[in-house]
Amino acid sequence: MTNSAISLFLNPTAGRGRAGKTGAALSELLTSNGVEHTVIESTAPGELEKRVRAVVEGGAERLLVAGGDGSVHEAVNGILLSGRSAELGVVPVGTGNDFAKASTIPVHWEDAAILLADRLRSGMPARGIDIGRMNGRYFANSAGIGIDARVTGIAQKINLPIGDLVYLVAILRALWSRVSTPDLTIKFGDVTIDGPVTLVSVSNGAWVGGMFHIAPRAINDDGELDLVIVDPVSRLRILRLLPKLITGSHMNEPEMHYHRIEECDIVAAAEVPSHLDGEIQPPQTSFRVELIANGLALL
Repeated sequence: MTNSAISLFLNPTAGRGRAGKTGAALSELLTSNGVEHTVIESTAPGELEKRVRAVVEGGAERLLVAGGDGSVHEAVNGILLSGRSAELGVVPVGTGNDFAKASTIPVHWEDAAILLADRLRSGMPARGIDIGRMNGRYFANSAGIGIDARVTGIAQKINLPIGDLVYLVAILRALWSRVSTPDLTIKFGDVTIDGPVTLVSVSNGAWVGGMFHIAPRAINDDGELDLVIVDPVSRLRILRLLPKLITGSHMNEPEMHYHRIEECDIVAAAEVPSHLDGEIQPPQTSFRVELIANGLALL
């Protein structure tokens, strides 16, 4: 057994309710593999973050979270906004599980839980993972401005048991309405990019939306963020690019611009939607993005 009980934070709504259905089995699996734990469920958006922060401020040095990318997002913000350090273990039971894929965590929750239990029992040290920060909020996997924020908002309203395909359906719905190209000024290092864009994606991990390999060169412990900018494109062109975005073979397309950065500033001519790890943010005009190298200790 581990030396003391570790808090397991569970978001029962993650994965469109999948996490709630597997919660009891996950707890039993952890117990049978020698992990003494206490389950703490969240019941509303933002509650998991508040509970994680309270536990870390109370002195917890390790904690586990079972959920999707949104749950990881809340856990990371709870830890980092506490002003203290704590090691985080992740059991993916979400829809996309992009952070798990980027962190070489098994995407099947049973395999992830057994591996995590083995690491805890053997006392293996945590590994450092980079974290991004945008306007004071942290992101573990990606930040997006433009069409992917609209797609994310649409996907959250789709209640269909189709897994990652929900994001593909959301893209088609977004294209049906319009393709906006806000005017942005993007600055990083000595570079300034000024004009209309379809998408700005700042990636710490390689995948977004479960199935889109948006930043195939991204590694979340390399001390850099991957900036992908997409020029204005038509609906038809987006449809033609989708297969390449899924396979990660889009980087040489003429509309795509790729940069490795540690920080950047983005200013929009009018308020634009954005997301952090798939969590929609209030419309804003100014964005400050920074890398927090080695910012998270991952079990």
